[in-house]
Amino acid sequence: MADISALVAEIAARMAALPDRGRVADYIPELAKVSGDHFGLAVITADGTEHVAGDADTCFSIQSVSKVFALVEALGSCGDRVWDRVGREPSGSAFNSIIQLELEQGRPRNPFINAGALAVTDLIANRTDSDGSGIGDILRLVRRLAGDDSIAVDGAVAYSEAATGFRNAALANYMRAFGTITGPVATTLDVYFHQCAIAMSCRQLARAGRFLAHGGIDPASGQAIVPPERARRINALMLTCGHYDASGEFAFRVGLPAKSGVGGGILAIAPGRASIAVWSPGLSPQGNSLRGTQALEDLAHAMGWSVFNPDV
Repeated sequence: MADISALVAEIAARMAALPDRGRVADYIPELAKVSGDHFGLAVITADGTEHVAGDADTCFSIQSVSKVFALVEALGSCGDRVWDRVGREPSGSAFNSIIQLELEQGRPRNPFINAGALAVTDLIANRTDSDGSGIGDILRLVRRLAGDDSIAVDGAVAYSEAATGFRNAALANYMRAFGTITGPVATTLDVYFHQCAIAMSCRQLARAGRFLAHGGIDPASGQAIVPPERARRINALMLTCGHYDASGEFAFRVGLPAKSGVGGGILAIAPGRASIAVWSPGLSPQGNSLRGTQALEDLAHAMGWSVFNPDV
């Protein structure tokens, strides 16, 4: 087996030399300020060893990676009622498309496109047993999973998202007309913009994802975060829907459950083997980290970590 620390360092050096770095998400003003030169990689193996390289300890806006944690929170409080609002199929459309939502009567295809994430967030934002903040529930979960109470929302990013989030507002209002969203749209949008603005480093993100690599058990605490079947199903959704209309391509190239965000982060899971986080702000046309995807492909190939390999 490859020396993981050496491999992680080698991949980081190779990514630093790549001339094509993609394009940062300049439609969100705060994200447009982030340099496309950043690259960080963190791999936490089953024994808890952390292998990091590059900007692995620099915090960035996790954006749609937060949808994984919002889904965990909603499933924990609402159970399978989540699936009354949102489907479990790949969309084949852009992450912020409204066309498909109109054709399918306001029910989003899956919880990882924007419409689906808004429907999930609405369940959290309007819970009667919540502390009333919504974002507080998600943030507490992320902090507990990462073992780090310093994780916070980047207020400037949240404001920037709210100031320019007209398409998300359109999606939310459209779903409100169909009853997919039941609470006040403004409340749901506020929680959604803040969850996307959670700032984490690759190291923190990889720590937060470890439970998905270990059948729902947080190996740091030994606590069951979700039942094993739920962990398997979340991983299945990450594999089939975690990269929007490039999910098939990602499965083909990398073969691991993963969720991307337009901040350039990707959380990837090698079941039973590792939790992986990568960050490179430059994006592909589909909104996924360009160098991050390449780094995960190189890592998965070198380690033989694809879920389609018989050894995994």
